[in-house]
Amino acid sequence: MSLSFDLEAEVRDLAARRDIQAALARYMRGQDRLDRDLHLSAFHADAYVDCGLMQGSAAEFVDFAQGFLADLESSQHIIGQVTIDLHGDTASGEVYFYAWHRIREDGEPRDLSVAGRYIDEYSCRGGEWRISRRRELIDWARTDPAADAFLTDNPGLPRGARRGADFSQTRDWPAWPKP
Repeated sequence: MSLSFDLEAEVRDLAARRDIQAALARYMRGQDRLDRDLHLSAFHADAYVDCGLMQGSAAEFVDFAQGFLADLESSQHIIGQVTIDLHGDTASGEVYFYAWHRIREDGEPRDLSVAGRYIDEYSCRGGEWRISRRRELIDWARTDPAADAFLTDNPGLPRGARRGADFSQTRDWPAWPKP
């Protein structure tokens, strides 16, 4: 039995999925590092976003999200399973996410956890795959008292930072001691 295989089509499919995944990673990283330009680079300029708390252009959304997240002590957004259906130079997708936020309520630190999905439309323009439409759906959320005993007990642990001060951005390696 002989199987017909279109290698060029397979490579285009894999490259599109890779580029869409890269846009998703830029979106999440831009949020957590408070990097507006990186965050915005996940979207086409005319993209539409509905996150429930606001609806508007990609630029309006990014400004809203950056402002919201800047008021928090920290956050971490994690991508779960991603489903992408390709249709030539357009695609649709569903992205599961988990987000953790350090908030304060009445001066007390609290952990806000949110899990949900992004329902996306993507398009390839000028050779770049980016988000063209996004709606955020929340599946569950909870707020719990912060439990940071491990961090308090281990103050020497390297910690994440924002606005260009994160080690992943500075790569400020200490001098390695030589024997």
